[in-house]
Amino acid sequence: MLETIKKFIESTAFSTLFDQPQYIVMLLISFLLLYLAIKKGFEPLLLLPIAFGMLLTNLPLAGMFDAPIAGEHGQPGGLLWYFFQGDHLGIFPPVIFMGVGAMTDFGPLIANPKALLLGAAAQFGIFTTFLGAILLGFTGQEAGAIGIIGGADGPTAIFLASKLAPHLLGPIAVAAYSYMALVPIIQPPIMMALTTKKERMIKMDQLRMVTKTEKIIFPIMVTVVVSLILPPAATLVGMLMLGNLFKESQVVGRLTETATNGLMNAVTIFLGISVGASATAEEFLKPTTIKIIVLGVIAFAVGTAAGVLLAKVMNKISGGRLNPLIGSAGVSAVPMAARVSQVVGQKENPSNFLLMHAMGPNVSGVIGSAVAAGVMLSLFG
Repeated sequence: MLETIKKFIESTAFSTLFDQPQYIVMLLISFLLLYLAIKKGFEPLLLLPIAFGMLLTNLPLAGMFDAPIAGEHGQPGGLLWYFFQGDHLGIFPPVIFMGVGAMTDFGPLIANPKALLLGAAAQFGIFTTFLGAILLGFTGQEAGAIGIIGGADGPTAIFLASKLAPHLLGPIAVAAYSYMALVPIIQPPIMMALTTKKERMIKMDQLRMVTKTEKIIFPIMVTVVVSLILPPAATLVGMLMLGNLFKESQVVGRLTETATNGLMNAVTIFLGISVGASATAEEFLKPTTIKIIVLGVIAFAVGTAAGVLLAKVMNKISGGRLNPLIGSAGVSAVPMAARVSQVVGQKENPSNFLLMHAMGPNVSGVIGSAVAAGVMLSLFG
């Protein structure tokens, strides 16, 4: 009887768990992320499945992320390994982009094309961090994948990492979504430090009305122009604009509904849990991960600062009619970054309404991060 109990205990994963404490560390990290998603509400739609995927992949002997073994005595892979192929093959992130496009109103950007410059300026953090990663010893491919965290765009970060540095996908994805969730905490101090009270109180003129024709032509023209200039960006930009064309054409309501709800929700589950599953103890618990997290903060901070500083210059040129706070919305955390601009502006002037003005740079940032990913793929793909 005792021998039977002993064999049963040995067959469980407890011995492996305590013999290899790195699994315990990863489980604790997954518990922390679950707490942040559930209790604190930090980007829960993706952080929760990412955290649970991390939990599942680090359960010893469960084999949830094992690759299939070929041959006569082969065996199928783990469930999460098959889910991960949607990331590895670059399928899930573009589908997410289609859903984002179907929920996005590019009207503020069309009404104020200068906002495109602010979205572009916010991508400066990507290329600054790329250089920093090179100096820290990362390869060009790895540095490109790390730098894209500065765009504050999770799907783009996952897409680029899967192409350039699949072994870093877990840390990059966790860093990208963690910083997206922390937008309301990270950005305001930078915005306050770089602007004066007088600048923060500036009230902007109401945007002009954008016609339906303009909104239909916009996604078509952006797809053609960006894809011809930067072919590797066609996948993300094309799917983003397809979703937007669904919305603005107003003739495919069922497709718009599917893209924004059923399809996007399903893909979000698969994307999140499979990205979390890639954060295995062997790949995650390395000094490299600490470097990625630090570089991610730098990327995000530099992107925010660059957007605000360019907005200050544009304010001078416009004769004081542009509130520099909207420059911080150039990072593509939609619509969270735009809301931060609104909140900070209203604290200084309760009658100020910057949300729609900030949405221009914000949606421009979505395009900008996709273009930046295309640049990295052109250089290192």
